[in-house]
Amino acid sequence: MHEKLAVIESRYAELEKLLSDPKTLEQREEWLKMSKEMAFVASVVDLARLHSQVAQELAEAEEMLSECEDAEMSDFLRSEVATQKLKKEKLEEKLKEQLLPKDPYDDKNVFVEIRAGTGGEEAALFASDLLKMYTRYAEKSGYRTEVMDANETDIGGYKEVILGIEGKGAYSRLKYESGVHRVQRIPSTESSGRIHTSAATVAVMPEAEEVEVEINHQDLRIDTFCATGPGGQSVNTTQSAVRITHVPTGVVVSCQDEKSQLQNKEKALRILRSRLMDKYISEQNAELAQARKTMVGSGDRSERIRTYNFPQNRVTDHRIGLTLHKMDMILAGDLDDIIDELTANERAEQLKSGGS
Repeated sequence: MHEKLAVIESRYAELEKLLSDPKTLEQREEWLKMSKEMAFVASVVDLARLHSQVAQELAEAEEMLSECEDAEMSDFLRSEVATQKLKKEKLEEKLKEQLLPKDPYDDKNVFVEIRAGTGGEEAALFASDLLKMYTRYAEKSGYRTEVMDANETDIGGYKEVILGIEGKGAYSRLKYESGVHRVQRIPSTESSGRIHTSAATVAVMPEAEEVEVEINHQDLRIDTFCATGPGGQSVNTTQSAVRITHVPTGVVVSCQDEKSQLQNKEKALRILRSRLMDKYISEQNAELAQARKTMVGSGDRSERIRTYNFPQNRVTDHRIGLTLHKMDMILAGDLDDIIDELTANERAEQLKSGGS
């Protein structure tokens, strides 16, 4: 920890000098980037200085106690030592947390891709419930949402839907949602009242900038077709829908929600960049998972992460063994309790493994 703090103190001094340099002020983007870094570095430095101050006060109190011969004063000093020790321990924990490696994608916008899994129409209806849940959560968090593409069924479910969520920190809050979500309930079509189990798959991808994922247009195969709606009925007679295939990886993206072919192409390229970045992140996570298992799982889409039980109004997150009896509130977008627990568990695992 001391080595990391020394590096941060050095960077703090360097940033102070750079930010006051008129040449840096002329480069607006660079200045904004440095200002953002400075805000984080300064918070760590302030915490480290407060820790040093408390450590000094503790040492002084311990020295005074060792030399004190007055019983009443000794009691007071013992109390002071205990208080300062507790303060020092809490500050050390905060510093360790601050020094944990930050996910470089945490501040990014996201695409939430929901696909109906096993369960036919019931799975498609559950995919619709998940779409509403994430939309409501985003709205409560002050994020903007946009349905990027959707493949709707006749009765209002979704075979597949992609939700774009824009807002600082969107990925940091929603990245734990990737995986298989399972639902247990009596379908509206079930006459005997039997509980069915269905599933939907969720993939959360940080939105990639053009500079982060460079796409060679020679690697793309672009097809156009007429957009279709529920039941396969023609939505329009012009070839406005776009399908882009990234030949080297085999990743395919289709978009048909916009009336303009150009708008659908732009949306498809945004999603394609993010899928390619997601592929890279997944490969990284697979390597990390071999070296260190985390309690919140690897984010693998084949991993069953959560069950929503309608009869008991219960939601269970299987990765951390968390059960909450407020499924109705969770489906209404009240996801913070689950996300906070998953975040806390990941930090605990990082601290346990030395911040790696």
